[in-house]
Amino acid sequence: MKKLLIVVLAVGLFITPIFTSAHVKWFTDVAPHKETIEHILSPLFIFLALIAAVVLAILPLLIPKIAESQLMQNWDQKLSGLRKYSRYLLKYGTALALIIQISNGTIFAPELHVTQSIIVILTWLAVVCLLIPHHLATKAGALVLLGIFIYITMQHGIFYMLDYGFYVAIIGVLLVGNTKFEKVGFPFLYLGTGLSLCWVAVEKWVYPDMSLDIVIHHHVPTFGFEPTVFITMAAFIEFVVGYLLVVGILNRVLGLVVTIIFVLTTMLFGVTEVIGHFMIHIVLIIFIIEGVSFYTPPIKIHKTKTDQFIFVFLNFIFVLATYILIYYRFGA
Repeated sequence: MKKLLIVVLAVGLFITPIFTSAHVKWFTDVAPHKETIEHILSPLFIFLALIAAVVLAILPLLIPKIAESQLMQNWDQKLSGLRKYSRYLLKYGTALALIIQISNGTIFAPELHVTQSIIVILTWLAVVCLLIPHHLATKAGALVLLGIFIYITMQHGIFYMLDYGFYVAIIGVLLVGNTKFEKVGFPFLYLGTGLSLCWVAVEKWVYPDMSLDIVIHHHVPTFGFEPTVFITMAAFIEFVVGYLLVVGILNRVLGLVVTIIFVLTTMLFGVTEVIGHFMIHIVLIIFIIEGVSFYTPPIKIHKTKTDQFIFVFLNFIFVLATYILIYYRFGA
């Protein structure tokens, strides 16, 4: 086993320089142009925000009824039996994601190119540690990965790296394994991934020219909508998914739907999408397996259906407004 791990590290360090000159690009080269707040808060935006708030407020009323069906109960029972593999999936999935990234000369995302040899060495060291089937090695790999993330954050800024904040959540889950804090790991993963998705979604509203360029040059189907309208709607979908994760409404059915959507985008954008979102795919698969049985959603604070409806509706509007204001002021 030790010889195999040494070979993995040696081969990895050997092939990495070959790929670092490839410079895999993100989906657009258009310079970011910040839209005015008046154009962002258009009548369409306000209308979609209200529709999204109503739909989200209704979901907590519908999901329990759907969960009562025999088909859903059987599915939940089968998936619950796979929970023992969730941490292994996260551990080895993270290692595979790092291998894909560093082999293409990047780390965490396609636009974050690796230029220092020390980052290459540390990344492969993290991979080796994660491949070792022992919780102490897992923690060591997570700490190395945390160091790399902090270094990259110091280079690009906190608000820029919020796009990839879910890696902090992943590192947290790996660190608390086999400890008394193990139970808070996956709720933290839900929270971190949800907040990251919300942050990324706001980019499409604040910098619509970049998304518009992607839609045009990659021939993204807009299903009959104007490209600008489609971009606004797509951003709402992404923001809503993130919000569902944070408040604990995203159940296994919705998680499966989101996973399918991400797979379809991979087919559209190809290898760049794989490099950028492979780790998200792993996390979403874990969400499908885990469900939310371990997570007490914030909406449970309110007992009546009416109170839950009002809470989700108003909370969504508040979170949406807060994200837009913070991103508009500090976003990259």
